[in-house]
Amino acid sequence: GVAMASSGETAITIYPIGNYNFGVKNPRHEKDKSVVDRLARMRLKYLKEGARRSVEGVLLVQEHNHPHVLLLQIGNTFFKLPGGRLRPGETEIDGLKRKLVNNLSPTQESLATDWEIGDCVGIYWRPNFENNILYPYLPPHITKPKECKKLFVVPLPERCYFSVPRNLKLMAVPLFELYENIQHYGPIISSLPQMLSRFRFTMTGGIPPEPSRLEFPSAKAAGTLDQEGDPGEKQDSEVQAEAQ
Repeated sequence: GVAMASSGETAITIYPIGNYNFGVKNPRHEKDKSVVDRLARMRLKYLKEGARRSVEGVLLVQEHNHPHVLLLQIGNTFFKLPGGRLRPGETEIDGLKRKLVNNLSPTQESLATDWEIGDCVGIYWRPNFENNILYPYLPPHITKPKECKKLFVVPLPERCYFSVPRNLKLMAVPLFELYENIQHYGPIISSLPQMLSRFRFTMTGGIPPEPSRLEFPSAKAAGTLDQEGDPGEKQDSEVQAEAQ
């Protein structure tokens, strides 16, 4: 949850990773095989629809009383925040909720979360399609930016279900691992500790861990399911998010 602290700063309550159930659903395949392909597709979209608007969610859990950010891992080396492109005319809030449902919600409606969208913590601009670089400011010589990307905190409820496309991994990465780690996570994700520093985090205790979780005191080991299904259907269909 989110509240105002006495000093005027925003307080965010962060719950333990053990409070959440993680499962898998059908894969969602990436549209592009390379960055070059992606930039070419974005260029064509720009010619048809104008500047691209995109949104991403910053979801926080805690492990050992330290905030961890939930990231989607594609393959072995690429990480991204859940989110994506807004449709023409779609609001940022509606679009981010739609993307969170696609990326993280179980297909079983009774297990789905009514996502709450919190403060905007960052705005990035893409000046061109020559490279995949975005800036946290609009360069002065750029009159027609190609993309505006906004990052929003998404406060999590005390408990909920996640269901991640089978071809992706959901990782819980600590802030100290992200900090200035541009080589591994890129310039935006590695700047999240600075973006989040204006918040006051309240870490809460969690439900007692199951015996299987006690085997991994420093990291939540992840698995993948052999069967289709949403979390909560069977006990063995629960998958922990990895924590690095």
